[in-house]
Formats: sequence, structure tokens, C-alpha cells
Amino acid sequence: MSTVAYEIVDVFTDRPFAGNPLAVVFGADALAGDQMQALAREFNLSETVFVLPSAAGATYRARIFTPETELPFAGHPSVGAAVTSVRRGLAQPGQLVQECGAGLLPITVTPDAATLSGGKPTLHPAPPVADLLELVGLTADDFAGGPAAPAVAGCGLEFVFLPVRRDALARAWADAGRGRALGVTGISVFAWEDGERTAYVRVFCPGVSVAEDPATGSAALGLGVWLVGRGWLPGEGTTPYTVHQGVEMHRPSLLECTVTASAGAVTAATVSGHVVPIARGEIAVPPFVG
Repeated sequence: MSTVAYEIVDVFTDRPFAGNPLAVVFGADALAGDQMQALAREFNLSETVFVLPSAAGATYRARIFTPETELPFAGHPSVGAAVTSVRRGLAQPGQLVQECGAGLLPITVTPDAATLSGGKPTLHPAPPVADLLELVGLTADDFAGGPAAPAVAGCGLEFVFLPVRRDALARAWADAGRGRALGVTGISVFAWEDGERTAYVRVFCPGVSVAEDPATGSAALGLGVWLVGRGWLPGEGTTPYTVHQGVEMHRPSLLECTVTASAGAVTAATVSGHVVPIARGEIAVPPFVG
């Protein structure tokens, strides 16, 4: 029976059994996309990443799958794949380049942590506040944006961003039916502490196999785009901010971020985090469907 090697790691945490668990698969060069999708369903984590050779001159190519679909980009698989590749001796610490659906992304890596640069920043209007609050089971009194409207933002993978009172986070949840009706596949519900430049976050993915994510690097990048776009962070220079996520899921996660802006528009964003190894082994190669 043919097998491929894998590791399970926890991302955006410096201790085991916190952060966001990830399956990292190696030696899968000959597998087709449907076989990778079958393995992602078997692991049944929010994402599984396959580390492959790059034909574009990058250090490696990453293909990222949820249990249901392939993603062009995601934060915790990118950070986890980079650190695990270095730890396995497949790359040297320092500056790597990851090829993925969002392009060629630079990653600075040590043996236990990585800093990822996101793709092209985007910012678009979102559905009305009232509809988004209803989607996550909250009321108008819970909204904390004032005149700052929710928006769709991202740096390779987009989310809706909805600012709320901090005490509302524990009551938030995602209604899959309303998510489908609004066309919302990912929403970051966050409380912003301006003096600390810190966000307390829950990220919901209504209607998909993993309804809530304990640490979402792509959403942390998009949050920086929203914060600058709404004037909550400076529109010039590089500004650090911190994201706490996963507390309500008993998987506390820490994401250290920066956002760089010029003339009020975001030009770049980064997210950093640690990676903790949990398990490794071999898994059978699924049959080719074709």
C-alpha cells in the first residue's frame, strides 16, 4: 500500500493543544487534486496543506484544502508548512518564498515560528449591519463600529469584518442558512481595544465543514486592511497590532501582525506566529478517481 508522510502541528501558539491544528503532507507530488481532497476529508481539520515542488522558482508550492474545497491561500497552513519544512531540513531558516494560488509570498522562518506576508490587499462593501448581526446572533446594541461600516477585506482570502462589543463575543455564533442567503462564507467578529492595538476575535465560516476557526492568519491580515480603511489604524507607515482568537473554543491563539499603508491605503500586511509539532506518521494514498 502506498503512503505519504504527514505531520500534525498546532499553529499560532507556543504550547501544544492550543492554536489551530494543521495537517502538513509531504511526498505527495504524484497525487491528483481529488486524492488530496480525500486526504483533507480524512484528517477533517480546518485545513490540510500539501508541500510540493515549485515550478515557479519558489522554495516550495503549497496546495491548501479544507475538508470540502481547495483554497488559493490561508494563513495558518502557510505558516505551518514553512516552519515544518525548515524543521524537517527541506529548507533553511531565513527568507523563503511560497507559491500558492495567491501568488509568490515571502515568508521569514525560524525553526519554531514564521512571519508571512499576505497577497494583494482588497477592501469592498459588505452586507448591511443589521443582516450581519442577525447572521451571528447579535443585536444592534452589540455593534461597536459607530460610523465605521463592516466591509469585506483580505490579503489573498477575503472575510467580512464586523466590530462588536467585547462582551458580545461569547454570545456570537453563525447561522449557516443566513450565511448562504447573504453569500457570506467567512466572517470575523471582533472587539477592538484601541489603546492596546489589540483585537479579540472569533472567525466563523457558516455553511462549511468547520464552522469556527481557532486561529485564522488570513483573517488577521484582512483585519489590518479593515482597520486602516476605516481609520482605526494610521494611514501612513507600518503599525503593529495583535489578535487573540480561539479563547471560546478552548484553543487560545496569538497572532502578531503589522499593516503598512500609504496615503490611507494598505500596501502590505504580515502575520507572525509559532508552530508546535504534535504528531507525525504515514497515511495511505487514496485511490485515483479521475
